[in-house]
Amino acid sequence: MRGSDAVDSPTPDPARLRRSYEGAELAESALPADPLALFAAWFADVHAFGLVEPNAMVLATASADGMPSARTVLLKGYGPQGFRFFTNLRSDKGRDLAENPRAALVFPWHPMYRQVRVAGHVLELPREESESYFRTRPYGSRIGAWASEHQSGVIPGRGVLERRYAELAERWPDPATDPSAGPVAGPAADEGDAAVPLPDFWGGYRVVPSSIEFWQGRRDRLHDRIRYRRAPGLEGEALTPEGEAPPPGGDVERDAAPGAAAEWRVERLSP
Repeated sequence: MRGSDAVDSPTPDPARLRRSYEGAELAESALPADPLALFAAWFADVHAFGLVEPNAMVLATASADGMPSARTVLLKGYGPQGFRFFTNLRSDKGRDLAENPRAALVFPWHPMYRQVRVAGHVLELPREESESYFRTRPYGSRIGAWASEHQSGVIPGRGVLERRYAELAERWPDPATDPSAGPVAGPAADEGDAAVPLPDFWGGYRVVPSSIEFWQGRRDRLHDRIRYRRAPGLEGEALTPEGEAPPPGGDVERDAAPGAAAEWRVERLSP
């Protein structure tokens, strides 16, 4: 094929890449009333399937003037209050969310011909919740968070990060490799060395969904698309999990009031 998009190289032609999707039916009669129950079941499926980073999700945000941007982040919890992730608060996404606290998520589970889309408003997590999670991160990840203080900013080279990392590692030695750092005692012994504090520019967010769409690939492009949409006026309410399984690498929260599942409307969308 020749045209404006043609290139003189042996790369695959994306227009010729096709696959027949042979996913199972997603029927309304088999759906739970609560979208979180279906999400938990699908999340367990992709984890059992062996998908690399099943908690990877595309996070889309927009600035105050409407300029969109998207990137992949990791889901670190989901439950009655929404979908949780952590990041640098001064990053591009952090600035977007400060100006325009709305976001969309996409879980691209392609090997199983599945996709989940989430849209809603975003809340910054309490400081203590971010600190609790930060303590569970590996030592290197906590030092790395400090080293990348100006995430999304332009730097002259990788050497800047590596020097900064070395300085911070000297300031807060790893007790696993440096006996002079002393033993880790108390709760931090199970959660990681508490000597590396939570940076003031780092924290978490929660996407509180107003809609959750489940996409199942089917033959001949007759895909199943089921959307759960919050009833008007209830977009800020909590989700209610029903029969969810704890997500590997995350947590399922269980503090919503009974009955919230009935506040979701289920709609089939044309593919």
